Amino acid sequence: MSEAPLRARATLRLAAGMAAAVALLALLAMGLQYRLVENRLMQAQRALLAADLGGLAALYDQRRIIALREAIAYRAAAPGGEMLVLLDREGRVLAGTRDDWPAGLAAEGAGFVIDPAQEVVLDGDRWLVVARDLPGGFPLLVGRSLEPVDDTLAALRRGMLGLLAALLVAGAGVGWLAAASVMGRIGRVNALADRVAEGDLDARLPGPRSADEFGLLETHVHGMLDRISNLNRATHRLSDTIAHEMRTPLNRMLQKLGRIEGQEAVVAELRGEMRQAIRVFDSLLDISRAEADQGHGGGLVPVDLSAVAVEVWELYQPLAEDKGLVSSAQVAPGVRVLGDRNLLAQMLANLLDNAIKYCGPGDRLDLSLEAGAQSVLRLVDTGPGLPDEMKDAVFERFTRAERDRARGISGHGLGLALVRAIALRHGARLSLPKVGKGLTVEIAWPRAPG
Repeated sequence: MSEAPLRARATLRLAAGMAAAVALLALLAMGLQYRLVENRLMQAQRALLAADLGGLAALYDQRRIIALREAIAYRAAAPGGEMLVLLDREGRVLAGTRDDWPAGLAAEGAGFVIDPAQEVVLDGDRWLVVARDLPGGFPLLVGRSLEPVDDTLAALRRGMLGLLAALLVAGAGVGWLAAASVMGRIGRVNALADRVAEGDLDARLPGPRSADEFGLLETHVHGMLDRISNLNRATHRLSDTIAHEMRTPLNRMLQKLGRIEGQEAVVAELRGEMRQAIRVFDSLLDISRAEADQGHGGGLVPVDLSAVAVEVWELYQPLAEDKGLVSSAQVAPGVRVLGDRNLLAQMLANLLDNAIKYCGPGDRLDLSLEAGAQSVLRLVDTGPGLPDEMKDAVFERFTRAERDRARGISGHGLGLALVRAIALRHGARLSLPKVGKGLTVEIAWPRAPG
């Protein structure tokens, strides 16, 4: 079954997109949560700092600087994540949890209120501090360490990163399972499409169909194939019936022409036209039979394609030389394919007959057969080639170029149609590579089993 490259599968892209969307939403939610926690922690530290300031304000109201000095000295003996520094008018430390005033920190505001507060980094740690100049020229510094906030936020970040990684893995796993389920359902339809493309119009999906969208799609596909099969069978029956019914009276008329005397020229002309009409009907029947057998391996056996190619080439090479063509054949020995020997010979004969018919003196005609992963038969000529408007329809029945009719080249446009039907019967791929001059026909067969 033909499959899209892994990076091009829409289901995998959808799964990756879903996992990325879930991760993005989770990241946004965790970012919002992080900011809320950070704000709450900072508010708690501000509340503690405000409480410290309130206590110091009460002491200052009682005995001014003396009470502050005693309280700070007492609390400095057992620090608990706070910073307290009281200076005298000359800038000497009267009491404090550290021996100096932090460099570069200026006193701002007045009174024992928390605003304005400052965030500073001292010895690698963050602090929320309030610096004031008390009446009389006594600088006061009160601060709270933000280390608990930073530790809590660091732990929260680690937890969020772990949760995000787990969400990515879980999202990718769930998305992969969902994509695998969808790809399995789509794969059933693709497998059916491949079988139909190979010519098996009777192919159907096995097993019961589910009552979801995929089941409805399978039902519609089956209904479409049933309709196509019915129309195809009706068309084949009609063409076969016409060919049979017309060939029989033509044969009878040929027999009766033998009884006419005295008009030999007219009789010969009628016989030629009737034999040509019979050949047309025979070709139509051959095409119908080959198309009816597409997709079925029954009746195909290992055939030495090299031997068939050599035999048909030896039969047609003298005709090419008589017409003045320069011809050559490069046939790899021992190339075997699953096929019908008679049909393969007929296909090669049609290709060579078509090329010789349209080429002129001095043109080249080259036949090659190459062995490999696929056996490739290639017929190259330097004749007039095909008009651009005909390349899409050249293998359809009764397709002929107007210039061929003008040049008086006989034919009914069934030779290449039969070539295509036989190629499809054998599961071969028929193509017309672009060339500068002439026409190149390539037929690639899959490797024969064994």
